[in-house]
Amino acid sequence: MPDVRLASPKGRWILLTTVLGSSMALLDSTVVNVALPRIGRDLDASLAALQWTVNAYMVTLAGLILLGGSLGDRYGRRRVFVIGVIWFAAASLMCGLAPDPNVLIIARALQGVGGALLTPGSLALIQASFHPDDRSRAVGLWSGFGGVGAAIGPFLGGWLVEGPGWRWVFLLNVPLALICVPVALRHVPESDAGPARGRFDVLGAVLGAVALALLTYALIEARSASVAVWVTAVAGVAAAVAFVYVERHRPNPMLPPDIFASRQFTAVNLVTLCVYAAFGGFFFLTALQLQVVAGYSPLAAGTALLPPTILMLLFSSRSGALADRTGPRLPLTIGPLLCAAAMLLMLRVGPDANYLTDVLPALLVMGTGMVTLVAPLTATVLASVDTARAGLASGINNAAARAAGLVAVAALPLLTGMGPEAYRLPAAFNSSFDKAMPICAAVLVLASLLSATLIRHRPTPDCPHPECRTHGSITTPPLETGEVEPASRG
Repeated sequence: MPDVRLASPKGRWILLTTVLGSSMALLDSTVVNVALPRIGRDLDASLAALQWTVNAYMVTLAGLILLGGSLGDRYGRRRVFVIGVIWFAAASLMCGLAPDPNVLIIARALQGVGGALLTPGSLALIQASFHPDDRSRAVGLWSGFGGVGAAIGPFLGGWLVEGPGWRWVFLLNVPLALICVPVALRHVPESDAGPARGRFDVLGAVLGAVALALLTYALIEARSASVAVWVTAVAGVAAAVAFVYVERHRPNPMLPPDIFASRQFTAVNLVTLCVYAAFGGFFFLTALQLQVVAGYSPLAAGTALLPPTILMLLFSSRSGALADRTGPRLPLTIGPLLCAAAMLLMLRVGPDANYLTDVLPALLVMGTGMVTLVAPLTATVLASVDTARAGLASGINNAAARAAGLVAVAALPLLTGMGPEAYRLPAAFNSSFDKAMPICAAVLVLASLLSATLIRHRPTPDCPHPECRTHGSITTPPLETGEVEPASRG
C-alpha cells in the first residue's frame, strides 16, 4: 500500500514533480494559440501551417494517450513519466529552434508523443505514492495548481510573444524539465510495475493516430481538391476502418468495443465530441480574431481569454457537487446552450472591439457554460461504466475531446472559406469568423439535444466520483486514473 504522507518532505517533492510535469503540457495547450499570428509572420507560414502547428500535437497526443497510460502501468509510472518529460522538453527545444514551418510541425508531433507519456503519468504517480488518507487532498492540490497554470498560460504566452519572442513559448519547457527530472529521480518512488497481461495494442494506437492524421490533412488541404487530397481522405477512412477491425479482434485492445455497450457512456462521448469540437474551434479562432481583426497585442489577447479559465478554476468543484444532487441531464443540457449563446455574442467582436462591452460579456457567458457542464460531464463518464474501468473510460473520453478539437481546427477554415492568407487580411478573417461562430453554436445546440434525450436524469448508486474536482483546462476534460472514489449514497 502507498504510504507517503502529504505533509512529509517526500510528499511535497512528489507534488512538486507532478505539478511541474503536468504544467508543461497544460501551458502548451493554452499558450500556442496566442502565438500563432507571430509564428505565421516570422516563418512566413500559411494558414494551413498554423492549423498544423496546433493539430500535429493533438494528433499524436490523442492517438497515443491511452497507450501512454498502459506503458506506465507496465514498466513503472515514474520511469515512463520521466521519459515523457525528457521527450517533451527535447521536442520543445526543437520547436523553439525551428527554422521553418515544416520543422515546427514535426517537432509539435513529437511533443504530442511526450505529452502522451507524461500526461497520464502525473496523476498516476500521486495515486501510486500517497497514503489513501492523503490521496484526495493531494489530487485536489495537484488539480488546483494545474488550474492556476492553465489560467496564467494565455497571459504568459502573450507576454513571451511580445517580449523574448514566440520561441520562448516552447523553450520555457526546457528549464521546467531540468527541474522536474532530477527531483523525480531523487524524491519520487517508483511504483511497482504491473503484472504482464498480454501484449500492448501498439497496432491499434498507430492506426488511430494515422487515421486522425490523414483525415486532418484531407480537411486542411481540401481547398485544392487535388488527387492527393482524395487519396489521403480514402486512406484515412481505410485506416479508421482498420482501427475498428483491429480493436474488435485483438485480445487486449486499447479501445475495447464492449465499453460502448453502455448507452450512457456512448451518449456522453457523443456530447463530448460536440462540446469539445466547438471549444477547439472557438479558442483557435478567437485568439486569431482578437489579434488579426480587433487589433489586440498578443499580451492583450492572452489576458482577454482568462475569464473562462478563472471561472472554471473557482467554481468547477461546486458545479460537480451540485450535479451530484440534481443529476447530470440538467447541467449537460443547459451548459452547452450557455456556451452557444456566448459564441453568438462573439459576433460583436470585430474591428476595434471594446473589451468591456464586446469581448468580456461573451467570455463570461462562455465560462459560466463551461463551469455548468465540464464537471458533470466527467462524473457521468465515470458513472457510466464499472469502477474497474473508470480510468479507461476517462482516457477514452479525454482522447475523444482532443480528436474533436483537432477536427474542428481542420474543418472550420474549410467550411467558412478561409484562404491560405486569411490571417493576414483582417476583413477576410472577420468574415470567416462571423460564419464560424454560428456553426460552433449549432454544434453546441446539438450537444444539448443529445444530453436532454439520451442522458439519464439520475446517476447510478455507488458510482465513482472524479478525484479531480478542480479543473482549469479549457481544451479537454480532466483525465482520471482508475483509482476513483465511490460515491456515497444520497
